[in-house]
Amino acid sequence: MIIEHFALNVADPAAIAAWYVQHLGFQVVRHVDNTTQTHFLADSAGRSVVEIYCNPPDQVPDYAALDPLIVHIALVSENPDVDRARLEAAGATYASEVRLPDGSQLTMLRDPWGLALQLCKRSTPLL
Repeated sequence: MIIEHFALNVADPAAIAAWYVQHLGFQVVRHVDNTTQTHFLADSAGRSVVEIYCNPPDQVPDYAALDPLIVHIALVSENPDVDRARLEAAGATYASEVRLPDGSQLTMLRDPWGLALQLCKRSTPLL
């Protein structure tokens, strides 16, 4: 089995999709233009897909109130400090950072809607 996609119920899928395309380098690979405004977003390598939609609207989690370690999207970053500054300029907010003895750096941000994004620079990549 391989993961096809990971799905998140969000308040404004169209706005989030546009921000992720512009600032994270994602690509919309499928869009369902109905009340759910479902967007399937592929990463720049075309290896991972995140589905965002709004259904049902009254069950969108309060992502900003959740600890970032409960749910986050982890992104490979060659330079988390530069990416952090760039994303903060685009409306993201800083949450925390861990620098490990092996040289790995994990920087946690929140997108403008409160969903946690983790910038990962690992000394040894996961894959």
